[in-house]
Parts: sequence; structure tokens; C-alpha cells
Amino acid sequence: MSTRIRRLPPQLVSQIAAGEVVERPAAVVKELLENSVDAGATRIAIEVEQGGARLIRVRDDGGGIPPDQLALALTRHATSKIASFEDLQRVVSLGFRGEALPSIASVSRLTLTSRVAGQDSGWRIGGDGGDTLGEPVPAPHPIGATVEVRELFFNVPARRKFLRGERTEFSHIEEGIRRLALSRFGVGFHLWHNQRAVLRLEPATDLETGARRLAELCGREFGAGSVWVDRGEPGVRLTGWLGLPAVSRAQPDLQYFFVNGRPVRDRTMTHAIRKAYQDILYQDRQPAVVLYLDIDPDRVDVNAHPAKQEVRFREGALVHEFIRRAVQAALAGVRPGTPPPPVVRAGERLGPAGGFSGGPVPADRWADRQPVLPLRVGEQMAVYGRMHASLAPEPAPADPSAVADAERPPLGYALGQLHGCYVLAENADGLVVVDMHAAHERILYERLKRLQAEGAVKTQALLVPVTLAVGPRERQLVEEHGALFAQSGLDVAVLGPETVAVRQVPALLADTDIAGMVRDMLADLATHETSDRPENANQALLASLACHGAIRANRPLNLLEMNVLLRDMERTDHGGQCNHGRPTWVQLTRDELDRLFRRGR
Repeated sequence: MSTRIRRLPPQLVSQIAAGEVVERPAAVVKELLENSVDAGATRIAIEVEQGGARLIRVRDDGGGIPPDQLALALTRHATSKIASFEDLQRVVSLGFRGEALPSIASVSRLTLTSRVAGQDSGWRIGGDGGDTLGEPVPAPHPIGATVEVRELFFNVPARRKFLRGERTEFSHIEEGIRRLALSRFGVGFHLWHNQRAVLRLEPATDLETGARRLAELCGREFGAGSVWVDRGEPGVRLTGWLGLPAVSRAQPDLQYFFVNGRPVRDRTMTHAIRKAYQDILYQDRQPAVVLYLDIDPDRVDVNAHPAKQEVRFREGALVHEFIRRAVQAALAGVRPGTPPPPVVRAGERLGPAGGFSGGPVPADRWADRQPVLPLRVGEQMAVYGRMHASLAPEPAPADPSAVADAERPPLGYALGQLHGCYVLAENADGLVVVDMHAAHERILYERLKRLQAEGAVKTQALLVPVTLAVGPRERQLVEEHGALFAQSGLDVAVLGPETVAVRQVPALLADTDIAGMVRDMLADLATHETSDRPENANQALLASLACHGAIRANRPLNLLEMNVLLRDMERTDHGGQCNHGRPTWVQLTRDELDRLFRRGR
């Protein structure tokens, strides 16, 4: 290898840049689509052959490129989107570096055709993977631009050899288009593969077309089983859809994040979402979400990844906490009888009329009467009733059957108990079946959390402090985040260059692995600038207490006790799921019951 320093030829420079930008055909499609969106396109057509290895053609109806700038568009670091360092600090477009087109042109046979308003004809320019470009020539074309990329990596056989199979490469292309389509509801996307139509997404300009796009991209089950979140603070706002536990996934394959309209994969957002869902999802299930974070461009760096797929927040811990609290609050507000969340109707962000419907929660009406089902009930105001004496219901009406549907509470009135496990109730929509242990477990858990939050964390001094051997970075984290440890009920002090000691812990955690918990906290702080390990351990203990304290199967309840349970469910955060993410109740509508018995057929 020569030690002589030399200037690399332009073609090799472009191919090196292409190695960062053009990883596979899906990366080409992504860059071209971003250019189309930045150009103001409202309709984009994408044609692909052989998974993109043979042909990628993207046509849009955007503003186009004037003929005298076609050659410049294929020159490295030539862009209309930024002009100064200040612009780079506040990027609002999807593309901005000016590397995509020349990088793609260096590893393919590329043709660019465009026409701008006011011209009678379009113009075309092309290259063959070399250093030079042909001269622009007239070509018929509507207003907008078409980029045709043929024989990707034809002149870089080593790169072409690493391409996967046709189906795999096309699946990456399709996923990228779906991701962008979720960020730009006002843009139509049509996709063909080997002359076969795969996606046909019309511009979504109202609630109906927006709901249709969401269902097509994420599935009807997600659209029906999600709630809308909309929370803002100065300089930041979070909107989008949050899937309820019923639509959770085995893999995080339905998690879409957008920052200022840019599709991203972000660890800060992913971690915040996981923490917000932690005590309502069953075991290792993954939440399904489509979330849009709008933040002051000064507070986020979009120039943190060669392919622009990641961002860096300037105040990552604050963003993490904002997202976690926003998602937790939205999920906690989903209760039987909650009015549907507001719908975002205009622009590119369309929200569903999710949530539960129902009237106000009146006093309990059925008392100890059981006029419908001859099911066995228990003694008067036993265990559950004594625990909630302050919530004793008001007198029931003389004739509960005469109560109008609009006046019934969301979960209705108890009819009886089935197999000692389930409460059956009648509401305005039909039959409600409640898992009484799961429901009571959630009620107790939320009550314990609230009671603890209302008072200071009870701490316990350790008779013998727990010492840990640490490295320089861990010692620095202990010094920097003393307030966070103290807020969590921990007294952690630096004893020397490589030793820290834990002198005090939350009382509930005195018998846990203190050293392991502190090490996990330090790992969280190093990665996310925040940690809630003590809170998680504490919540696990509260959940265990709630589980052991909840009413057990085969415990008979009378109708008054059942109705108090139903009313508590309607008032409790996350009342639709137990602490392990299982549902606490299900609804059988009148139509579903009629279909079971073939009524009206």
C-alpha cells in the first residue's frame, strides 16, 4: 500500500458516498421519495422490477427542476434545501445533504426527466455510472419529475453480490413506502412490482380516507383497537395512535415513530414507549404505536446518521420523560364510559374516534335484586363491600328494568356470578362479562400506587452499607445524578475512586438485590440519561400485593358487591387490563347475541 497522499477521483468519491447512502434498493426508493415529498408532490408512482435490482422508477407531480439545473442536481452537495450552517441547525425538509442523486447515479444507469410550470416541454439528462453526464435534451413530461434507476450496482459487482433475494429486497421497499405514507397522509402513493399493483393509497384529506389508509397500512384491528394521544408542552407536541393491549404484538414490528414528519428509528422514543406500557402488557408482548413528535428543530439533530434514519435529541432525558408521561396519561384515560378522543381531521395527521362510548356513571341501581338469571350469589356486603365502604351506592330504583339505556352506566348493572369467577352484567350495548379477580387486582394496584404517590417514599437505613466496585464513568454518574438517586429513596455515596456505597433504600426494597438494582440504574443512566429501576421494583411489589389481596375465584359476591366492583372499574386507570396485561372485561353486543341465536334470519 502506497503512503503517498493523493486526491481521489470524483467517481470513486461518489461511490464511497454511495456506500453510506445506497445500502440496498430500498435506500434508493427512500431517497427518491423524500425528494418528491420535498418538491411538494401530492401523488407519487413507484415502479419496481426484480426487487429494485433491475429497475426503480419514481414519478411525482411536484414542482420539478428547471432544465438549467438538471446537471447541478446530479452534482454532489448541490441542494436547494439548505444554504447556511443556521439552516443545517433547523432542518425541516426530509432531504438536505445533496448526496442522494449523485451517489445513486454513480452506481447505476440513471435518467432524470423533469418539467416545471410555464414550460412547453420537459427535459431529460442521464448518466451511465461514470464521471460525466450527457447534455439535457427535450423530452415529453407532465409537470413534476421522474427518476429512473436501472441496473443498480452494475459497476460495483461486490455490492450487487450482497443483495438478498427479490422478495426480501422488495419487502424492504414496501415497508419504507408504508412508513413514509404514514407520515404524509396528504400524499398519494401507488406501487407496482413486476407490473403488478401492490399498493394504491389515495391522498387522505378527510376522516374517512384517513381511517382507510391507517387500516390498510396497519390493519383494521389496530385502527379499531387504538386510542388517540395529543399532548403538548412549550416547544414539543406528541400525537398519534396508541394500540391497546388487545392489539399488542409478539415483535416490535408495528411501531412507527416520526420526528417533525421524518420517519425515524429512535432508541429514546422506543424506550419511553416500553416504560409507559410496562404494567399493562402481558409478559413479553410489544406495544403497537404510530406516533408523531413535533419538536422545535433547534432541539433535535437530524444530521446524526448517514441515511438520516436516526436523530439525536439535545435534551434526551426531557424528551424521554415527556413521551413516557404523555403515553401513560393517554392509556390511563381509557376507561369504560370515556368519551371518544378528539379527531384530527385536517392536514396530514388524522386520528380515529377511538376509546369507549357510554353515558355518565350514575349511582348503583340494582342493589341486591337478581331478577333475570337465577345464579348463586353470596353473603351481604362481605369482603369487597367492607374494603370500599366509602363508595357505598345510592339507593336503587324500584324498577331497574325501566331505566333507559342512556342512563345506564358503561358497564351496566350486575345480573349474577358465573362459576365463581365471572360477573355478568347488562349494559346499553348488551352483555358484559368481567373477570372479577383480574378487575379487582387492577383496582387495588392503582389504589396502592396512588396512596404511595400521595406520601413521601418510606426509606430504611442499612445497618451495613452495600458497597460496589465501579469504573470512572459509573462513579461520575453517581456524582452527577445524586438528586435522582435521592428522589428514588436511595442514598448512594462515593467512597473512593473505584467504590460507591448504598446507605439507604426504599423500605419496600430492603430485601431485594440492592447492588444489582444500582448497577442497572447506572447502565440506564449511561444509555438514556434517566432510570426508574427502583420505581419498577417498587411497582412489582405493589402488583404482588394487589394480586394477593384481590378477591379470589369462587368467592361469592352479592349483586351490591358486584355493582360496586363495576363502578370502581369505571373509575380506575387502565381498568380494562389486569396488572399482567390480560383483559378484565369483554362486551357481547346485542347484534352478536342475535347472531349466536340466529335471530332475525
